[in-house]
Amino acid sequence: MKRKQEAPVCNCTIVHQDVIDRVKKGLADDRHLQAQAELFKVLADPTRLRIINALILAEMCVCDIASLFDMTQPAVSHHLKVLRQTQLVKYRRDGRIIYYSLDDEHVANVFYQGLMHASE
Repeated sequence: MKRKQEAPVCNCTIVHQDVIDRVKKGLADDRHLQAQAELFKVLADPTRLRIINALILAEMCVCDIASLFDMTQPAVSHHLKVLRQTQLVKYRRDGRIIYYSLDDEHVANVFYQGLMHASE
């Protein structure tokens, strides 16, 4: 029978002020951390990740995405709205058709980094 392994606990009371001072200088701004938390919330939805994955491969309209994932157009539009609000996707109009694509290359980088981490 395996015993539950307990997390290691530090038994000392020494504060390493030099480390604290160095880390404080490098900590991200709370505003940026809040924005990052919002980004991770948006990316926590598998459907939105599938849409991002598709848009990495090609610019697509709502009808194409709906057909690809066997979803309704309103459902796809909802997810695209959330992705637009967090500046992960952008769109362009060509006549009556609106095409969606990634906002910039960072979106693909975040997607692939997460995928690599999850695959380990």
